[in-house]
Amino acid sequence: MNFTSPLKWRVAARVSVATLLLQLVSPAFAAENSETATPIKHFIVIIGENRTFDHVFATYKPVHGESVANLLSKGIVNPDGTPGPNFSLAIQSSAVDHGHYKLSPPKTPYKTLPPVLAGGYATAPFPDAKTAASFENGLEPEDYVLLTTGGTGLAHGAPDTRIPNQSALPSGPFQLTSKTHPYDVYDNSPVHRFYQMWQQLDCNAERVSPSNPAGCRNDLFPWVETTIGAGSNGEAQPANFTDLSTKEGSTSMGFYNMLQGDAPYLKYLADHYAMSDNYHQAVQGGTGANHIMLGFADDIWFADTHGNPTIPPHNEFLSAGPNSGTVDEIENPDPAPGTNNWYTQDGYGNGSYGSPSSGGGTYSNCSDASAPGVREVVSYLHDLPRPIKPNCDPGHYYILNNYNPGYFGDGSSATSSAAISRPGETVFAIPGSPVRSIGDALLQKGVSFAYYGDQWNTYLANPDNNYVTADNTFCNICDPFLYSTSLMTSPAGRSHNLDTTDLYAAIQKGALPAVSYVKPDGWLDGHPASSKLDLFEAFSKKIINLVKANPELWKTTAILVTFDEGGGYWDSGYVQPLDFFGDGTRIPAIMVSPYTRPGHVSHVYADHASVVKFIEANWKLAPLTSRSRDNYPNPVTGRNPYVPLNTPAIGDLVDLFDFSHSDE
Repeated sequence: MNFTSPLKWRVAARVSVATLLLQLVSPAFAAENSETATPIKHFIVIIGENRTFDHVFATYKPVHGESVANLLSKGIVNPDGTPGPNFSLAIQSSAVDHGHYKLSPPKTPYKTLPPVLAGGYATAPFPDAKTAASFENGLEPEDYVLLTTGGTGLAHGAPDTRIPNQSALPSGPFQLTSKTHPYDVYDNSPVHRFYQMWQQLDCNAERVSPSNPAGCRNDLFPWVETTIGAGSNGEAQPANFTDLSTKEGSTSMGFYNMLQGDAPYLKYLADHYAMSDNYHQAVQGGTGANHIMLGFADDIWFADTHGNPTIPPHNEFLSAGPNSGTVDEIENPDPAPGTNNWYTQDGYGNGSYGSPSSGGGTYSNCSDASAPGVREVVSYLHDLPRPIKPNCDPGHYYILNNYNPGYFGDGSSATSSAAISRPGETVFAIPGSPVRSIGDALLQKGVSFAYYGDQWNTYLANPDNNYVTADNTFCNICDPFLYSTSLMTSPAGRSHNLDTTDLYAAIQKGALPAVSYVKPDGWLDGHPASSKLDLFEAFSKKIINLVKANPELWKTTAILVTFDEGGGYWDSGYVQPLDFFGDGTRIPAIMVSPYTRPGHVSHVYADHASVVKFIEANWKLAPLTSRSRDNYPNPVTGRNPYVPLNTPAIGDLVDLFDFSHSDE
């Protein structure tokens, strides 16, 4: 979780057509263009954190007449979670990379996995349900107890003794849950950064075949976890480095077992509505870039104060008071000399909360095919039988991981010299972006929308305390509109950022906007270590129950329950190369609506840009820009329904509906 700090520095709004439109449109959602291509008048997107499809749905059995691609159906595991007859399809390997960054380095299969290590709260974060409810409002009364249970009892990075045989597991996926490790517990969080995730997939164009159309083996997950983990921040590899040093071990290989009662609410939704088993995180890496893709159908880049592309700080001393220091915000995943895969410069940056700034990483100029890391990804895309364009504009440094957005909630700049020199602030924020978002498109068409962020009001009410309170878990990097110059420099544009308390009231009043993005806070988002999957289930359940309790609203509403990215967990699914940025692993995506066929499983290839495509298809909007992914066609498939023949292609989610059916 990234926290921001306040600033009274206002950014002067540039007069433009978009700005004038922003001033004319109010988030009151009264008068709007409600013409839609389908009966859906309200689209809600609920976004959890960090779970792959196989991690959650490994043993899911679909209703009669439907099929699903998961660990059970592929024979990788048995119904009881033990290794299945085709377990060899999932074998993981160690590798050697002493030169430059490699997507597919020389490797040797593990005989057993590296140890599984513990992470998350050693004791539950709240002593009782009443105390939990005083901090959090996103649960139904009976679910607050979930915030009082599940402590690990273990130190972060210690062997996870709750998992039987944790130090000698077979070299592949393993079931997390057992009598000693129930479903309702906190767990460690795997690495989920850009170059790490590309490397975990182990892609090589020379291996492309009908059975492996991307040439990826998905077999380097624990090796990347144990060699580089969450990044170096430009620091030297620690002395006496071992498989335990990153404190992750083989966390990535764990999965839940729905046949034994795990993830019961997500299973209920899949059985009674429709889901995709071919929906993907749109960007390799983590939270920030994937939420940006949900709002822009594209990545954004480092800009100057005039909105032009420029070079981010590169081995540059920033004089910013207590946060002064030398930073390098350009990624370099080449191994440091004398190490095996310890990236030279990769991280979120050090230096927040008043300490000197250093490190950074997170941007790459992917139009420069000679840049570290870039050359491997671009070469792979070029060498595919059907070459894929990187889609990197010349001289643009694209954000690949998590930096704070360019604006605070009050519209002030998070990247001005006044902002980054404030005690407790970080220099690691991406400047405001001139790229057109779905918010701009909806405003121009007169279609209402809002981003409902849990704890937004708490965040916004504390500018004199760095926008941080004792329990401010609002996710600033999750709100795509906080990155947008056109929205955040206008009072009307900023007013589309609301709290989930406003969402609950709007549902009960039947006054929802046409499009709603909904984000739980850090307690409830399901992120491993800081949250639990059952807490995200409970958060989603509250919203769905509220909508269904309003019959008039329910009959015109669709609710997509999904995740920002896979969080570094392993998945067996096909990943379509779309451009330099991704795609990444499959993630759960369930469409809850009266217009779905119960238990339907769609195999149409989709990712986060599909959310934008659905909004555009339903409200009759054009693609956002000439280069955004919403320009890609819907997939055309042959014998394999998961692999588009017309790659790059992504669906628009309409396949999840059956408009001849309604359960009204």
